[in-house]
Amino acid sequence: MSAHATRLALVAALLAALALPAFARSPRPATGRHFLPVSVSARHCHLSAGDLAALFGAGHSLTQRKTLSQPGQFACEETVKLVGPRGSLELRVLGPTRKQSQVELSATEARTLGLGKVPVRLSGALEGTPGVKLEGPSGSVELESGLILARRHLHAAPKDARRLGLRNGQLLSVRVGGKDGVVYSGVKVRVDPSYKLDLHLDTDEGNAARIDGRARGLLLPKR
Repeated sequence: MSAHATRLALVAALLAALALPAFARSPRPATGRHFLPVSVSARHCHLSAGDLAALFGAGHSLTQRKTLSQPGQFACEETVKLVGPRGSLELRVLGPTRKQSQVELSATEARTLGLGKVPVRLSGALEGTPGVKLEGPSGSVELESGLILARRHLHAAPKDARRLGLRNGQLLSVRVGGKDGVVYSGVKVRVDPSYKLDLHLDTDEGNAARIDGRARGLLLPKR
């Protein structure tokens, strides 16, 4: 191959690499200080279409109350009652419907209701989780599984993950709050094109950092 042809081949390879989508390239380490938006997620549930019908009646559609930080997700006007051995709590329903119903509580709430040991899981990781009873205006359901304590996690689109030098499944440490702030370790990164950058904590974690509304967290460097 001539020198000219070799140069052309190198240029073509470089252009092809630049054309790769962001999530297909290797992340570069982030430099400087990076702050992440933080949201506190209160107790709630997601319902399957079948459980929605059982709780609210056949043909019932969820009524959107307000949009949430993640695109396409919304809080509903509908609520249900979670019934435990030592009491009950009202849960806000989040939409849209899912394949399997899921209930997310804080550790304090689970302990108060006498629900025993509830596993810490990412949303959707429901295998081997306990069930719980839900009551609605038109009936009740006994979930065989789906009760979790939500694991702290960071939603990130591929472009944000690349900018911050993060990869899907990575564990982070993030400092939230001022001088009395809290360092949260084991924050799991979830990367998907549908996500918007946001760190999710439950109410126990948010209260520990004295978060009132939205907040920011400082991404800490690896040690």
